[in-house]
Amino acid sequence: MVIDVQIASLFTAVSLIIIGIFAAAFLDNLIKKVIGLAFIGDGVNLFLISMGYKPGGIVYIYLPGMAAEWFSQNAAYPLPFAMVLTSIVIGASTMAVMLGIIIVLYKKRGSLSAKEILGE
Repeated sequence: MVIDVQIASLFTAVSLIIIGIFAAAFLDNLIKKVIGLAFIGDGVNLFLISMGYKPGGIVYIYLPGMAAEWFSQNAAYPLPFAMVLTSIVIGASTMAVMLGIIIVLYKKRGSLSAKEILGE
C-alpha cells in the first residue's frame, strides 16, 4: 500500500501539532515547553506546504517560451511557500527571545521548572 505524499505530510503535520500541544501544556521544564512550541510551528508550516503541493506541479517561475495557459495550469500555488518562509524567520527569532528569557530566569531562580518559577 502506497500512501500519497500529501496525505502523509498532513498526518505528519497533525502529529507534530499534537506532540507540541502536549509538550507545551503538560511538561514542567521550560526548555521542553519551548521545543513543544517549535513543534507546533513546524507542524503548521508543514500543513501549509502540504496545502500548496500540486501533484505533477512545476516551480512557479515563468520562463521565456512557456505558454501562459500551460504555466497557469501546472504551476504550484506560491502563497503557502511565501507564508512558510516568513513563518520560519519569525519562529526562529521568537525562539531565540524565549530561550534568552529562560537563561535569565535560570540565572535568577536557579531552576527550569515552571512550577518553581511561578511559585506554585
